[in-house]
Amino acid sequence: MRFDTSQHMRMGQHMKLAPRMIQSMEILQLPLQALEERIEQELESNPTLETVEPGGDDETLAEARAQQERDDTENERPLNVEESGGADDFERLDSFESMYTEAAENEFSSPARAERDESSFSPRARAEGDRDAKLDAMANTAARSHSLMEQLLEQWSFADVDEELRQPGMLIIGYVDEDGYVRTPLQTILDNSPAPAPTRPTLERALLAVQLFLDPPGIAARDVRECLLLQLDAIAQEESEDDVRNARVLVEKHFDDMVNNRVPRIAQKTGFTPDQIRRAVDQLRRLTLHPGKQLVDNAPPSIIPDAIVEYDDDKDQYIAYLTDGRLPSLRINREYAKLAADSATAKQDRQFLRTNMSNAQWLIDAVRQRRQTLLRVINVVVAAQREFFDSGPSALRPLPMTQVAEQLGIHVATVSRAVAGKHLQTPRGIFALRKFFSGGIQNEQGEDVAWEAIRAALSDIIEAEDKAKPLSDEAIVDELKKRGLEIARRTVAKYRGQLDIPPARLRKTF
Repeated sequence: MRFDTSQHMRMGQHMKLAPRMIQSMEILQLPLQALEERIEQELESNPTLETVEPGGDDETLAEARAQQERDDTENERPLNVEESGGADDFERLDSFESMYTEAAENEFSSPARAERDESSFSPRARAEGDRDAKLDAMANTAARSHSLMEQLLEQWSFADVDEELRQPGMLIIGYVDEDGYVRTPLQTILDNSPAPAPTRPTLERALLAVQLFLDPPGIAARDVRECLLLQLDAIAQEESEDDVRNARVLVEKHFDDMVNNRVPRIAQKTGFTPDQIRRAVDQLRRLTLHPGKQLVDNAPPSIIPDAIVEYDDDKDQYIAYLTDGRLPSLRINREYAKLAADSATAKQDRQFLRTNMSNAQWLIDAVRQRRQTLLRVINVVVAAQREFFDSGPSALRPLPMTQVAEQLGIHVATVSRAVAGKHLQTPRGIFALRKFFSGGIQNEQGEDVAWEAIRAALSDIIEAEDKAKPLSDEAIVDELKKRGLEIARRTVAKYRGQLDIPPARLRKTF
């Protein structure tokens, strides 16, 4: 075998993203809450970046308001793909890179720069004794909540149990998962327990004690059936005795039939009337399948909309505006700018200040660029989905991202990043911005209908059905055809699953 080395020339095109461009695209992609956190991190790490304090320098605030008005005027202009403002956002990002990388040395070393850019270099208007906003934010940060295991161990430490069961109970608590179950077999717990290991009967007694003494009821259950039975035992003295007793019978002996809504079979085996079964099932619906989550708050964070859409009666149109007023107004500290331009400052210190000032100015421009791009995209969405805001989800129209990108003269990737993780507050509720971008089909009248509108129509049909005779997926297909929407049965099943709607046999009431 022979190995040779040789040189070849080859022409090709490659797209390389500079670090600054990548950072700017990341800023564009961040939702409002994440952007706030990013700005706070930059304020903590970059000494040259500061916020414009409320009630600060009047000249600085006037300049900031003037800049905001210029941005708003730019955003409200009619969209025109041919205008220079519709240039590709990637080219703008590239211009930012060249502006603040190649010219950073001259830009920030010039004393004139410090004098003319009041919005960026005004001194910090903070009187002696004023509070530090960063320290206040750190002081107001919520304390770390206790984990599920920490809370259970604390309860167990106060439980009135035999000392023989104290250590085995702690061992069992260590195997409680986030839902509150002990799904690990007891024998496995014994095999993995440190010496001296408890006996099997002792571990079983400890498990019963943990289930009895710890709250909420259902903790340390080994399966769903045991979890429900523990909760029924806890409410036996508070609820209707007959309903609790019937519910216990369903869970103990007819669990599978109950899960599959086989009411006639249960009635035949137990002698219960359909009304008794219904009341017993209603009793079970009041219980929880995740007792552990009652102790640990895993609720998703509240959604902060990135923009608000409101109807303007005078103009007969919907107006969108961003909610980024909660973001701090940023500027570069003027004193640091003077130090960076002062030849008496040590060279190493000047280089440090110039680097941080360049990073700060880039962040300021990236946040401004994010605002402009996001608002332009939202304005296109609001104009295209007017019927949705007037009539609701059933009137949603297909809106591909490529169409928005072409209309704005930007790259489709820019639209995707602008949409990611953002939410709109509308007169019809809060929706993910991505909801308004989807494909669809044409109905019999030749009108475009979005998939989201089809899902809304499917949900309306099921909501209006006779629950004693629920519609099968085939029947739903026929109902959609009557509305001019022709889709396959498997598509109905898929959308029904996405909407968490059970099949007909589980929707049936007796």
